Amino acid sequence: MLVSTAYAQDIAGSSGAAGIVMQLAPMLLIFVVFYFLLIRPQQRKAKDHRNMLQSLKRNDRVVTAGGIVGVITKVKEGTDEVEVEIAPNVRVNVLRGTIGSVVRPTAANDTAVAKG
Repeated sequence: MLVSTAYAQDIAGSSGAAGIVMQLAPMLLIFVVFYFLLIRPQQRKAKDHRNMLQSLKRNDRVVTAGGIVGVITKVKEGTDEVEVEIAPNVRVNVLRGTIGSVVRPTAANDTAVAKG
């Protein structure tokens, strides 16, 4: 009387442990897919960005998160600030975290290969 017919049939149709595993298997599969498609690549990208920010040096050409392109003139050790020259004789202090990427110069041979 207190147990519904559907629940009673589920318990009678499968053993207790196997029934629980079969119910949890789709959830575990979804978590594994999310981990490999979303979480892991995002963690790798964040790690690469942290390494890039730690390896900044003088004369690196950088792009800030706001889209400003400049050249690093001074890296201040012990702080999060970097001095960037955005125009001739125009220097600004920016936080390391706002630097989006380092622009690597392409050699003459690299452009010929890219066109070919």
